[in-house]
Amino acid sequence: MQIVRTLSNHLTLYSEPGFPASYKTTTRYRHRALVGMGGNVGDVKRRFTHLLTYLQRQPNITVLHTAPILQNPPFGYTDQEDFLNSVIEVSTNMRPREFLAFLLRVEKRFGRKRSFANAPRTLDLDLIFFDKVKMDTPRLTLPHPHWSERESVIIPLQHLGRH
Repeated sequence: MQIVRTLSNHLTLYSEPGFPASYKTTTRYRHRALVGMGGNVGDVKRRFTHLLTYLQRQPNITVLHTAPILQNPPFGYTDQEDFLNSVIEVSTNMRPREFLAFLLRVEKRFGRKRSFANAPRTLDLDLIFFDKVKMDTPRLTLPHPHWSERESVIIPLQHLGRH
């Protein structure tokens, strides 16, 4: 990974093939979603590259933009490795709950195991925004309730589509 910028002694932005990037500007799908992605187990940058390829091959998703990758310390449970995080903007024909179910299946496909809150993980996918939908259900809250408190979302989001 290439360092784009060291933001502080605990935050560094990196570029990697595909991160950041802009892809299609037009799409046949009507919904837009912003997905937060992170991980700190194994070769996360390689996993992000594979995830991007996987998403680009899905028939019901168009990848629009990716942001640089942010290395940042864990929160909650702090006795673990730093995380790599980024955001990806896609368009889709899926509805919010269907898209969330898709993201959960993708996490599992990429080796995600849920052992305890804020545990180390291979891949974490969070649905941050879905169009301008606002909802609060037991399974899904939109926008993501903590997105504005997380450097892991805010910093990559500031760089989305700006390259």
